[in-house]
Amino acid sequence: MDKDSQGQLDSSLMASGTASRSEDEESLAGQKRASSQALGTIPKRRSSSRFIKRKKFDDELVESSLAKSSTRAKGASGVEPGRCSGSEPSSSEKKKVSKAPSTPVPPSPAPAPGLTKRVKKSKQPLQVTKDLGRWKPADDLLLINAVLQTNDLTSVHLGVKFSCRFTLREVQERWYALLYDPVISKLACQAMRQLHPEAIAAIQSKALFSKAEEQLLSKVGSTSQPTLETFQDLLHRHPDAFYLARTAKALQAHWQLMKQYYLLEDQTVQPLPKGDQVLNFSDAEDLIDDSKLKDMRDEVLEHELTVADRRQKREIRQLEQELHKWQVLVDSITGMSSPDFDNQTLAVLRGRMVRYLMRSREITLGRATKDNQIDVDLSLEGPAWKISRKQGVIKLKNNGDFFIANEGRRPIYIDGRPVLCGSKWRLSNNSVVEIASLRFVFLINQDLIALIRAEAAKITPQ
Repeated sequence: MDKDSQGQLDSSLMASGTASRSEDEESLAGQKRASSQALGTIPKRRSSSRFIKRKKFDDELVESSLAKSSTRAKGASGVEPGRCSGSEPSSSEKKKVSKAPSTPVPPSPAPAPGLTKRVKKSKQPLQVTKDLGRWKPADDLLLINAVLQTNDLTSVHLGVKFSCRFTLREVQERWYALLYDPVISKLACQAMRQLHPEAIAAIQSKALFSKAEEQLLSKVGSTSQPTLETFQDLLHRHPDAFYLARTAKALQAHWQLMKQYYLLEDQTVQPLPKGDQVLNFSDAEDLIDDSKLKDMRDEVLEHELTVADRRQKREIRQLEQELHKWQVLVDSITGMSSPDFDNQTLAVLRGRMVRYLMRSREITLGRATKDNQIDVDLSLEGPAWKISRKQGVIKLKNNGDFFIANEGRRPIYIDGRPVLCGSKWRLSNNSVVEIASLRFVFLINQDLIALIRAEAAKITPQ
């Protein structure tokens, strides 16, 4: 018996030791939780990697706080001790509850997200100004004036030129909106008040003519020659019938238009022809028999074409025969150009686009035409409409000096010095010749000129 009692005593002591140890551990855990809550730190806990935490918005915070309060009210006994209703809430819960409404909310399920969306949609402003972008204030004023004149929206749609192309339905909808929609009519009136007086006057001058106005204008005879005084007198005699912006000139223009379309009282519209008479060009074209159309030969025209062809061929032959006789050759200036001088070139007049080779003692400068052929055609270099047909002459003297004589109306500039009409100037190597904004450099073949001077020196003593 002693052994049995001793074993029971040991087991009871061990159970009490484990119970006291568990109580000590729970007390330590509670102290740690309380200290972490007091310091504002959140103890680490395990969470699933599949859940992504995100920052909650205000409406979600309110919903979650409402859901938590309802769960507390239902199962306060089943939650952990730190979360019971009698315990003090944490700081994060205080923030969430403070954002909730102060009035007591009965326990109810969380509101559906559709309700919040409906609330957001209801807060958006109504799209009452969707048509205000196409309809300008000038269009509204045109519409109002035209309707007051004609009382017919179809006539307004056909006769008024708006800033955009509106259909008849759009014109009707806009007119009804101006009449019965207070928001659109208020906005339109405010916009029309801000129009410039000149713009308003221009719009009022385009107002359609009413039937009463056209009836008064139709009484003016088509055979008479009415003047502006006639229509001015008509305005003074009927001030109530005519629109306030009407002028005598506008009445005269509309009367001429009515006369053109036979709308005056003393005019009658001729009936359309009946029977087999042709009404339009397409019907007349269908009636034409192609087999009856003969190709009539015009002998005079053929003779003129033959003569012109012979003349052109003769000119081409002459040009081909004169190729070897040309005294000045024109070469295009490229990156890989031939040398400036050869054995037959005395000098070169070099431009930006072309260069002219001087191979005789005298050449003429100017603008070539059909009736005037010259040695150097300056129009190949650039715009030459300011250059005379015979602008100047470059001549080589026996002593080897080059001179340029101006025979045109405009001056020729040699190294910046003007050479007037009837004057001449000596050209040296690298001289800059400017003729009507076209610039050239005059280059002299020094070797060939030296030989010419030597020959002249031999002939002179004899």
